[in-house]
Amino acid sequence: MKAWHFTADKLRDGRPIPPVGEVLRHDGPVEICVTGLHASERIFDALTYAPGHVIHRVECGDIVQAQDDKFVCRERTILWSVDGEDVLRAFARRVALDVIHLWDAPDVVRKYLETGDEKLRDAARDAAWAAASAAASAAARDAASAAARDAAWAADSTAAWDAAWDKYNGWLTEMVEAAR
Repeated sequence: MKAWHFTADKLRDGRPIPPVGEVLRHDGPVEICVTGLHASERIFDALTYAPGHVIHRVECGDIVQAQDDKFVCRERTILWSVDGEDVLRAFARRVALDVIHLWDAPDVVRKYLETGDEKLRDAARDAAWAAASAAASAAARDAASAAARDAAWAADSTAAWDAAWDKYNGWLTEMVEAAR
């Protein structure tokens, strides 16, 4: 099965990352979240477990256990890899721009998200934190907003979450494949 896997400079167990095409095998017991070779069918799921920004497209065999967002197997082969640092930053900016209409973003935040200009990054972060802090303080004083938020989550949050997850998974997949 083709899947996605993220690493830092080494595997979590300290071994070097195998070269493209070399089959990595796990001997011994296999238990999801404990031992074995893990991966996810969807890149956005794999991102939630990413210890680093190196993105691998992998082929997995002898799958032992699976959950909704990951599985564990005995064999994993890297098909290709991408240093995803720039791609992941661009993806994060794209996702933030997708929801920027939900708040009154300071101009420097919008400009950074649109351009990726690193000279604006610190100022954008500071402005976003200040705006978020002010919004959090106001929301804490407003019990009605908490009730509205709870009602919105209860009303069809699963469908909305799934749609957003699918959209962002598609975006990230396209961006990583383009960077390849």
